[in-house]
Amino acid sequence: MLRLPFMILTVCLSFSAWAELTEREGLVTAGGQPLVLLGSGVEVGQPAPEFKVVDSKFAPILLSDYQGKTVLLSVVPSIDTGVCSLQTKRFNSEVAKLPADVILITLSTDLPFAQKRFCEVENVDKMPVLSDAVWRNFGEQYGLLIKDRGLLARAILIIDKDGKLQYQELVKEVSEHPDYDAALVMVKKLHQD
Repeated sequence: MLRLPFMILTVCLSFSAWAELTEREGLVTAGGQPLVLLGSGVEVGQPAPEFKVVDSKFAPILLSDYQGKTVLLSVVPSIDTGVCSLQTKRFNSEVAKLPADVILITLSTDLPFAQKRFCEVENVDKMPVLSDAVWRNFGEQYGLLIKDRGLLARAILIIDKDGKLQYQELVKEVSEHPDYDAALVMVKKLHQD
């Protein structure tokens, strides 16, 4: 019987923590309907906030694990849906064309089990696919958590080897594709600098 009140308290604390997050409106839509993003967001040129997500085995992964590398974060609402699947497979196919110290990562709030199954079926094996399902820490830190949906907004973020956010595309309509070419050009430019 002690377990149920503890679970209720945990859920209440989680919701109260979300209540304290900054709400940003007018940035993205789903089917033309406006969505509210939680978290303050990060501006290009600012230091990229540390975040904590998990891999397919629920092992914690931090942004600092990639210190000294250029990191492209491909953020998708749900990996096993049309555009999200294409976005993930597109970046997976680009990995081989980039220098070894450039890391491409897909992030979603899908459970690691679902991500792992998707990667096995779709042969996504050249880049990490990480989950923000446990702590929602990435979504909150970067202002990409969609209120009342528990999903991340579609975005591309590029962090340089010094840990600064150098590129950000927040896709206005979550069902549309990001500008893949612009992101890849920026990754290559940052690597040359």
